Amino acid sequence: MFGPIAKDFKNQRIELGFKVLFGAMTCLLIVPVIIVLAMLIDRGGPALSWEFFTASPTNGMTAGGIFPALIGTLWLVLVALIASVPLGVAAAIYLSEYAPDNLLTRLINLAIINLAGVPSIVHALFGLGAFVLFFEFGTSILAASLTLAVMTLPVVIVSTRESLQAVPHSFREACWNMGATRWQTIRRVVLPNSISGILTGVILEVSRTVGETAPIMFTGAAFFLPFLPESVYDQTMAMSLHLFVVSTQVPNVPEHLPYGVALSLILMVLVLNSVSIALRTYLRGRKKW
Repeated sequence: MFGPIAKDFKNQRIELGFKVLFGAMTCLLIVPVIIVLAMLIDRGGPALSWEFFTASPTNGMTAGGIFPALIGTLWLVLVALIASVPLGVAAAIYLSEYAPDNLLTRLINLAIINLAGVPSIVHALFGLGAFVLFFEFGTSILAASLTLAVMTLPVVIVSTRESLQAVPHSFREACWNMGATRWQTIRRVVLPNSISGILTGVILEVSRTVGETAPIMFTGAAFFLPFLPESVYDQTMAMSLHLFVVSTQVPNVPEHLPYGVALSLILMVLVLNSVSIALRTYLRGRKKW
């Protein structure tokens, strides 16, 4: 009589122990983030003002604002998204919906995994050789954005493919039984039901693109430019490189300035991701399953 009760009590204690363990591990992941944000707000908060966001750097980059770097970062992110998202989604559609399970497909998947693990400095040298020199784009927004697009392609491909594969196969069979072609099924049924997962990849790409320094340092970002870019063939300042410069290369920088730039960079990522997450949540709510 007491055997099953004791066993059940033991199982409950084990369950509680694992619950506490996993909760503690989660807290360990969150605490460093909170500490970093608190430090940035404390030290960088005094630097934030309307002038800081709308003015150009002055006095040898020891004063002024971050407006050219802010606009330049938006340029880089936008062009990188335009270059990588359609290509990544198309590759994911092929691998998920068309490609047979053979040696070539497995090699392509292996290449995607390996590409995701390549260090950013290697991507920077690739972008320098391919886009700056071979294609003769020069040091420009286009060259830098294409380098970032190549670097973030695996994120878009993997997230899109997993989202496509999450759509129930019965949806496809129902369309095929109604006489729809494979492409009609993908365009009208599979893609609309996987768009939220595709946006997850876009969110991850934006987060990584905004924070990268090495790829843009070699291909398109400038140390200092007092004017805004007018086309994708111009150079531009960028938030990540500007943070590196004012933190390590410029003497006599006020202590609050690098922290203000870092806090602005974090806020920019949060704003861009919040917009994407809101759109993803809205589209997810319209799913039929």
